[in-house]
Amino acid sequence: MIRFPGRLAVQQRVLPNYRAPLFDLLASACDEGMSLFSGLPRPGEGITTADELRVANYEVGENLHLFSDSFYLCYQRGLLDWLKNWNPDALIVEANPRYLSTPLAIKWMRQQGKPLIGWGLGSPAVRGFRKQWRLSFISQFDGVIAYSQRGADEYAALGFPREKIFVAHNSVSPPPASVPDDRPWTVDRPTILFVGRLQVRKRIDALLQACAELHPAPRLIIVGDGPEREVLQALAREVYPEAEFTGARHGDELKPYFSQADLFVLPGTGGLAVQEAMGYGLPVIVAQGDGTQDDLVRKENGWQVPPDDFGALLSTMKKALSDVRRLRQMGQESYRIVKEEINIEKMVEVFVSALNQLCGK
Repeated sequence: MIRFPGRLAVQQRVLPNYRAPLFDLLASACDEGMSLFSGLPRPGEGITTADELRVANYEVGENLHLFSDSFYLCYQRGLLDWLKNWNPDALIVEANPRYLSTPLAIKWMRQQGKPLIGWGLGSPAVRGFRKQWRLSFISQFDGVIAYSQRGADEYAALGFPREKIFVAHNSVSPPPASVPDDRPWTVDRPTILFVGRLQVRKRIDALLQACAELHPAPRLIIVGDGPEREVLQALAREVYPEAEFTGARHGDELKPYFSQADLFVLPGTGGLAVQEAMGYGLPVIVAQGDGTQDDLVRKENGWQVPPDDFGALLSTMKKALSDVRRLRQMGQESYRIVKEEINIEKMVEVFVSALNQLCGK
């Protein structure tokens, strides 16, 4: 793995538990160490945060949450003191103008003559004042790291120089440790798998209703827990009693479910288990989202469907299950993608390459 021969600082609004492996891996690639600064989420956000990092230094600040929804703003108390104490060679911050303390960090780094990198999802098209506001903010960075190619294209369309945009495909998993077991090429009753938090936006209700219209009826395994579990179980008793709710499973407990499945379906937004499913050689159906799925789910390994479009979900599931041989071939491509292209090791390589280029290393 390539290395950054300096000291790195990274700012985040919060540190979700699933991001800890990425930041520890990035810290291990920094010769002079890495420190991460973040605060805590708002009550009710449902974000499980990490308490510590194993390799990186972790500084917990105080997030002051102001307003909500489209008016949300955040001020991170302690950010500037942390930055001065750590005194990094480079700083990576979330490229979000709603974080009111970030300009202080930008100003301090500029005074030290040290490079700044923004990291974000992208910048959907806007006009007039909002476009100028976003461009004014993002123009303060020496480079930008986008989660996806779509995000990179949005930053370029906003007016940021394309040669200073880097794409680190969003990932939460390391490369698969082993090749998945071979699956049979003929199946009497296919198995559909969902893994994730049981909440409204995941649209598991649509998955239950779609399975009820499939013939032959598939085996449906729903792994996870959450606020909608009782509601979904009640719905399942009405429309698809065959559905199996396993409750929450983690780590090695998930292997039997991924190994038994023929198809992974995420009918709603979000969902970190997609990459894990691909690592087990599964084709996937996912709802279209913020662009991070575009790079991960392609016609060679799965399908993207419009969110909240039941007809599209049902027809796509019928198409997927109509040809088991095609499913197996698509599953093999899923495995190749997360093994060779999209994983946290590849993400770190892009981060380090961007740091070295912008720091002149």
